[in-house]
This record gives sequence, C-alpha cells and structure tokens, in this order.
Amino acid sequence: MEIDQLQLELDSRDDIPQLIEGLRYIFVTPSLRQEIVAILTGIFPPELDLDTGRPGMALWSILVMGVLRLGLNCDYDRLHNLVNNHRTIRQILGHGEVDDGQRYSLQTLKDNVVLFTPEILDQVNQAVVKAGHQLIRKNQQKDSHRLAAVTAIKDKLKGRCDSFVVETNVEYPTDTRLLFEAVRKTIELLMAECKPVGLLDWQTGQDQIRELKKLLRQLQQLKPSSAKDEAKRARRHQVIVEAHQEYLRVAGAVLHQAEKTWQKRRHYYPENKSKLLKIEEYINHARRQLKQIDRRVIQGETIPHQEKVFSIFEPHTEWLSKGKAGVPVEWGVAACIVEDQYQFILHHRLMLQEVDVDLPVVMIKETQARFPELSSCSFDKNFHSPTNQRDLAPLLDPVILPKKGRLSKAQQAPQQTDEFVAGRRQHAAIESAIHALEVHGLDRCPDRGLPALRRYVALAVVARNIQLLGRYLQRQEQEKEKETAVYLKAA
Repeated sequence: MEIDQLQLELDSRDDIPQLIEGLRYIFVTPSLRQEIVAILTGIFPPELDLDTGRPGMALWSILVMGVLRLGLNCDYDRLHNLVNNHRTIRQILGHGEVDDGQRYSLQTLKDNVVLFTPEILDQVNQAVVKAGHQLIRKNQQKDSHRLAAVTAIKDKLKGRCDSFVVETNVEYPTDTRLLFEAVRKTIELLMAECKPVGLLDWQTGQDQIRELKKLLRQLQQLKPSSAKDEAKRARRHQVIVEAHQEYLRVAGAVLHQAEKTWQKRRHYYPENKSKLLKIEEYINHARRQLKQIDRRVIQGETIPHQEKVFSIFEPHTEWLSKGKAGVPVEWGVAACIVEDQYQFILHHRLMLQEVDVDLPVVMIKETQARFPELSSCSFDKNFHSPTNQRDLAPLLDPVILPKKGRLSKAQQAPQQTDEFVAGRRQHAAIESAIHALEVHGLDRCPDRGLPALRRYVALAVVARNIQLLGRYLQRQEQEKEKETAVYLKAA
C-alpha cells in the first residue's frame, strides 16, 4: 500500500493517527516533502559520500521515528517495538500492508535519531508551520464570501510567549550524594583504564565504593533533632558533624589515591586522552564537593547559590522555581516558546542562565526573522521591564506586556484598550501548548548532555506541530464526511 492510500480512523483521539496524518500530508505534498528532505540532508557531513558504503536508513524513516519518539513520549525500547510491529506505523515508513520482513535494530534507531541537530529541526519546524498556515488559510478562504478581507486579516500572526521548565534526568541533588557519584565514577573509570596497561592500583575499587556508599546511607538516615531541649539538639548536631567528618575522611583518602594513580597513568601511558580528561573532570567535581561539605557542615557556612552544582552528569541543570502550586522547585533548564493563534509553535529557546525578563526582545526578533507576519504578541508580568516595553514598541502593534505592581491612571490607560484586553484573555491559552509539550516528552528529558537536551526540545516542538497539522486534517475530513452524510440524506 502506498503512503497516500493509508486508511486512518478519523474518530480516534489517540496520538498515533494524528501524527501519522500529519506525516502523510508532508509525504503526499511534493513541494513540502522535497523541501524537508533537502533540509534533512544537512544532518550528514558535507564531505560524506552518500553513494558509497552500506545502505543506511532513509531520511524519511529517520524523521518518522524521531517524531514518533517525542510525539508518543516513548523510550527507544517502545519505539523499537512500534516500528517493527505496528501495522500503520510500518505503512507510514513505506513498508506496505504485506510484511516485507525488514526489521530495525534497537541500536540502528538510536544511532539515526541522534543525527538530528537543533538547527536542522528548526528549519523543518518552519516548513511544517508554514504548510499548516497555508492549509488553514485555504480552508478559511473556501468558507468565506469576502476573500480579500479575510486574507488581509488572517495573514497577520498573533503570538503568545511564555516559559516553562524542562526537567533533566537527575536525582534530588545533595552535596553528599554528588560527592559519592564523583568518587564512584573516578574509581570506575580508573579501573577500566588501569587494567589494560597492567596498573594494579585499583583491584579493590568496588570495595571502596561499597564502603563509601555505606557511609552515605548512614548520613542520609541522620536527621536534625526537633526536640525542645537544646542539649539534645546539640548532641544530635554533633553526631551529624562527626558522621560527615568520617565520610569526608574516607572520600578524601580515596580521592587522594585516585589522583596519584591518575598522575601515574597520564605520565607513563598518555594514550586515550579523552578518558583521562574525563577522569580529571570527575576528580575536580569531587574536590569541589569535599570543600563545600566541609564549609557547610563543619564550618557552618552558607554556600552561595552560584557556587552550587546540581548534577555532575548534567552540569547545565539549574534550580528553578516557577511558583506552581505544589511544585516549589524543579531541576532542569527553562524553555521559552512563542505560539500563534492557530496553536502552532513558531519558535523556542532554551534559557541557559537566563530569566523571563531577558527574553522578550530576543524572542520576538528571532521569531519575526522566521515569520515576518508576526504582528503582535502577549506576555505575562514576569517578562516586563521598562526597557522591554520601549524596545518592543517598534516590533509589535500592540505590545501586550502588562506591568507589575500598582498602576497610575496614566499607566492603566494603555492596558484597558480592546486589543490589550483581548490579548490578555487569549494569553492563558499558551498553557495548553505547554501542557501538550510536557505530556509529549518535555516533562523530563531522558537524554544526557546539553546538545542532547537541545535536540530533544527541538524535536518535541516539531512533533507537536506535525500532530497539530494532522489534527486539522483529521477535523477537515470529519467535516467533509458530515457534509456528505447531510447531502445524501437530503437527496
């Protein structure tokens, strides 16, 4: 069966039919398919000859699998099962109704989906959104008797901008836990690097890891006393301090031994520099945690927030509080999105060491570079500053950026216009887009590393827009069926 002949359930509310409908529209629209395939060729290095070597996975298959992974919020194991056994998914991959016997290995999926880059995905997203706009406007023109007026109005895009947190895959960050993880990784990497060259310094490395973990568990079970008696509280505090001192003593001794072995390995066997640099990185993490624990517990200092690290594996992780009810703090990276009135996500940006007030002008300029028809955009109060208000005025008409605090009558006047009030009322709709992104993968990123996080977020945005495209097509087909049924009944 050809992809354009796929039969999908129009009444299904599941994600898969909507995603496949959006993907099918891309495939059966020649200009759109050619544009996206041309963009996707950029995932390969320019010096790579695609005509030689073993045949790899088709670009179309890579796009389908990436969209399904984020659109269904599934891991690689579930994706592996779906692409090998789900009939409709295999059809959109181009395998037809009759099973051709081709199967995808798990490692093949992983190796190909990670070829995407945020830049490539951003270009794909622009193509998908523009196709969605053309489809919607075409349908609006068919339904209207005043084509020119409707086209003039609908060519303008009205945006909504807001931010949310994409959690990284980290445990609850405590300095004692981070110290253990840094020492554990140092020992494990040293054991792997010493054995091939005959260094026997770390034959008992697992025993030292177990000893340190035992001390960590004892620390985790010690809680400050809540007794009213000050003497009891002081005794419990002393017990906690002594337990930390023993933990630091053992960890420091292990780390000192590890540093000596690392120096020896680097001096006599300098090969495999990347692994040696990785070991040095974990050693530095452990040194920092040793000092911070000593300062916090032994010396009674308060560690400044900017000196803290919340994950040694995801060092870009930030401590974020968005003021949500029941969610006092989240660990991850904030992301900012701009959504239009058709619910398509026009642009997104990861906020690395940035806050809301830093972004309005940047987000609007970057979005208008992609979609020049963006004429207005709404924000919430967290984005307001006098500078932003001034700099957005030449870019947007109107600027829907409410001010904080109590307002004078002169300040209230611009916020009481019909356009401003309508924009404020529509702004809350962006929470639906944020919720949809979180449900479809952006609640927590399982991939490790900042490049992987960037790719994961960009792919989630593309998957969401393709699903929206499929949903519009699905509704369009439903309306056609209703019209046909009414016509046949009347006849």
